[in-house]
Amino acid sequence: MVEPFDVVFRAQRMITPEGSGSGAVAVRDGRIAAVEPVGAELTAAREVHLAADEVLLPGLVDTHVHVNDPGRSEWEGFDTATRAAAAGGITTILDMPLNSLPPTVDPESLQVKREVAAPKAHVDVGFWGGAVPENLGGLGTLHDAGVFGFKSFLLHSGVDEFPPLSSSELLSAMREVADLDALLILHAEDAETVDSAPGAGGGKYADFLVSRPRDAENLAIAQVLELSRQTGARVHILHLSSSDALRMIAAARADGVRVTVETCPHYLCFTAEEIPDGATEFKCCPPIREAANRELLWQALADGTIDCVVSDHSPCTPELKRRDTGDFGEAWGGVSGLQLGLSAVWTQARLRGYDLADVLRWMARRPAELTGLRDKGAIEPGKHADLCVFAPDEAFVVDAGDLRHRNPVSAYHQRTLSGVVRQTWLRGTRIDADGAPGGRLLDRG
Repeated sequence: MVEPFDVVFRAQRMITPEGSGSGAVAVRDGRIAAVEPVGAELTAAREVHLAADEVLLPGLVDTHVHVNDPGRSEWEGFDTATRAAAAGGITTILDMPLNSLPPTVDPESLQVKREVAAPKAHVDVGFWGGAVPENLGGLGTLHDAGVFGFKSFLLHSGVDEFPPLSSSELLSAMREVADLDALLILHAEDAETVDSAPGAGGGKYADFLVSRPRDAENLAIAQVLELSRQTGARVHILHLSSSDALRMIAAARADGVRVTVETCPHYLCFTAEEIPDGATEFKCCPPIREAANRELLWQALADGTIDCVVSDHSPCTPELKRRDTGDFGEAWGGVSGLQLGLSAVWTQARLRGYDLADVLRWMARRPAELTGLRDKGAIEPGKHADLCVFAPDEAFVVDAGDLRHRNPVSAYHQRTLSGVVRQTWLRGTRIDADGAPGGRLLDRG
């Protein structure tokens, strides 16, 4: 007798590594045990039949989330962040090492964060470590403790307890990372260029944009690529905004430099020309740039120069966004978009002729591959049964007050998006956003 499966999903449309088609997905012990034709005879304790307007997707993997917990949990927290992730079809997040107190820069601070996250996680959670001046030479202990890599800034991070690396310190970090065969992920903006640019104060978005020029990204990325070439270190460019850097990235990769690149939904959806003055919910660093720049980012996704799309969810309290004054210089920089990434990217992607398989390559498979999450990111036997039931043609209007993240601030407020997440499943169990947390903590490897 063949042991029954725990759950079987039957869908007239689902997205697998082979493409789009109908099928049945059988789950046993939290993993995908089989992918068969939709009418295959599969016995299970439970069957889930998708509606005609629904598509079965793999759970998304978001490798760039600022949860800010502990220490700044009034900005966000593992309970609210992972509820928002699940509501957006995301089943795995990687938490950034800064904005929490203490920052994740040694095994002890990592343990603090794990203890805070463990009872609150509604999705699976892994952690990045930080590479800061004070812990250089000791990154191996944090690597051994299970972080997925190391984040560094090349200019002030926005919080004093997570200082940037100088040029010489960046070289030292790369040599250490290369010896560990770890991954260094970088906020690449050049400090001197930003410091010499006009100030960001006031309510005009155009003035804020001038304060974070493309050259700041371009120069920092050029430095990162050259040092990666010298040391052999694996590097990842975070939240790419400047399309000017694409050509040098492609050339470096062709020369064997081990570089990967991400961008974010807000750079693919919004344009500088449409951001009203005083609308500080759109402030992020590097900034949202012009429409022509946005289209070049889309082209780079299509040709593979940009590897993936992740949220860079960086929330804060409403007061810190300074909507009362609309002053871009005073407002905290960060877009709260964790729950909306899939719908936002799909809305724009379909307008440009891309399909759901493209979106899932950028938002599920490639983030999982880049971070070594071998059990995540695709519907295929052996992977975790992390699944999303998605209605791609259903539209909705975003109400920031209805979102699951902690504070009702969103650049997407009152925006009409296409695609509704109706269910999210983690290892074969449906996530109840109002129920008990069922996520696990992940270590590298």
